Amino acid sequence: MADNRVVQGRMQTPESLAELIEGESVMDAEPIADADRDCPECGGNVLEVGYMPSALEFVTGYKCQDCDWSEVDRD
Repeated sequence: MADNRVVQGRMQTPESLAELIEGESVMDAEPIADADRDCPECGGNVLEVGYMPSALEFVTGYKCQDCDWSEVDRD
């Protein structure tokens, strides 16, 4: 359970955080980590999670813990 983090007042697992960023269900997700940057909208802490939205794609998603800002790093 150490992988769970609070995001906007709700506890998120790696999979639920990835789904929050992606907007739909994902196949698999890696543990949540602190990103080395601040949110560009509110200055809050940004988390990152690597996940597979499909069998052929792996992306890294970023989500602010305090506001709605999120971003996906796709090649």
